[in-house]
Amino acid sequence: MEKNKLKGWLYLLPAILFLGCFMVYPLIDVFVYSFEESYNFASQTYQGTGGFNFAYVLHDTYFLQAVKNTFLMVIITVPLSTGIALLISVGLSSIKPLRRLFQTVYFLPYVTNTLAVGLVFMILFKKTEYTDGLVNLLIHWFGGESVDFISGPYWAKMFVMCFYIIWVVMPFKILLLTSALLSVDQSYYNAAKVDGTSGARIFRKITLPMISPTIFYLVITGFIGAFKEYSDAVALFGTNLNAAGMNTIVGYVYDMLYGDSGGYPSYASAAAIILFVIVLTITCINLLISSKHTTYN
Repeated sequence: MEKNKLKGWLYLLPAILFLGCFMVYPLIDVFVYSFEESYNFASQTYQGTGGFNFAYVLHDTYFLQAVKNTFLMVIITVPLSTGIALLISVGLSSIKPLRRLFQTVYFLPYVTNTLAVGLVFMILFKKTEYTDGLVNLLIHWFGGESVDFISGPYWAKMFVMCFYIIWVVMPFKILLLTSALLSVDQSYYNAAKVDGTSGARIFRKITLPMISPTIFYLVITGFIGAFKEYSDAVALFGTNLNAAGMNTIVGYVYDMLYGDSGGYPSYASAAAIILFVIVLTITCINLLISSKHTTYN
């Protein structure tokens, strides 16, 4: 028995070393940096310790704007992308001819380069001196006024950002939900049809409970992914996200390290710890909710 335990730990040793070196140690290091005031990478010195870095970050208007943007993206994109993906997956699971073809088509945006998709979205939404963009042409066709979605009002930029995120993340959700729907035991549906149960009731009482583990997995990972948004914003609005008013928390951390306002690792570490606490709290809440409403076969 002891030999089996030792063998198990030996199998786990590479993973433990990898996680310790590249995840646990950096997290501890960032936590230490966040309390060291005016830390300097070059000289490895700091002026003191305390909570000044957190106080500065929490009162920085750029960080507060980044928090607002990030929370809006999370609140809008996670429920919408999951709901739309579920509807599409239900439709795909009920179509037998060409099902694999449609699954492939829906999955294509997920394997496409993020920056390439961002450039396409800029062409669709950006106003230039030569054209108002394809979307504005459609708005004109319906009698509306053109909107500068890339450099215009905040709500327009947030709309494009959320639309873009949903477009990028939805294929993966469709793939998992379609697989979950196809794995549901058909005997449940056959028994419900014999009893004359309506389609809506079958969906609520059988389909949703049976695929609830997949749904909650997508919700939890969706929240984590949305809080880490940065590259999508850069693809749409360029590297100067503060000027565009579309920076995210991860973008703020990057700017503090390498951007125009760079050279402040202590502030970046404090912002990273705040992001870690936010993500950890929301993940724990989601896990508590999912444990009460998830059905495992």
